[in-house]
Amino acid sequence: MKTNLFNDVPDGLTSRARYFVGVHGVKIDVRPVDGHRQWLLERNIPAVVIDRMAAYQERWGGLLLPPAPQYDGGPKYLDPDSPEGSPSEGWLFEAGMQRTAVPYSFMIGPSGEFGIHTDRWTPLHAAIEGWVESLALAHHAATTAKQITKLVGDAVDDIALDDYEPVPEVLGLADTWWRGPDSLVAIYSGEAESLEFPGGRIALIYSGLDG
Repeated sequence: MKTNLFNDVPDGLTSRARYFVGVHGVKIDVRPVDGHRQWLLERNIPAVVIDRMAAYQERWGGLLLPPAPQYDGGPKYLDPDSPEGSPSEGWLFEAGMQRTAVPYSFMIGPSGEFGIHTDRWTPLHAAIEGWVESLALAHHAATTAKQITKLVGDAVDDIALDDYEPVPEVLGLADTWWRGPDSLVAIYSGEAESLEFPGGRIALIYSGLDG
């Protein structure tokens, strides 16, 4: 499998995320969606869904980034596959293959959300851009924080967020980021919601940040 630096950084990202993708992103050759369009049509996948997959691949296809701090690292690299759904429920497609054996798939939702899918669909971010922003923010926080504190389950409720503001660029849904004067808080609720396991919520508090 051929790899190159990911030089064509998609627009619509913050400068932090653009730098993160440009420095740490790797481009992997992937098979074009249009190469198996007819195969998908013959299996009753709507053309509009295939078009969405092709647009996603054109923008993000083959992008490999450093692993996320949760979800066993997230997708190994971004590449659409395995559409599933119905006209009534909407259509999802795989955002990229897993790095490890996790009990869910990483999917793009009917409205472009990025999330995880088991027997139920759980959007983590309102768009794939939010996932990429969260990776960039996690990398920044982990490399600059003076202290990192991890809380699990009910302990997440003890975090006082009154003096924090949500970080808008991560487009948080099940997963959110919060910014304080010298700290960041990441709250990961996706696995807890998807697997119906409230004790699976995780928060990471990055303290002692300069900016």
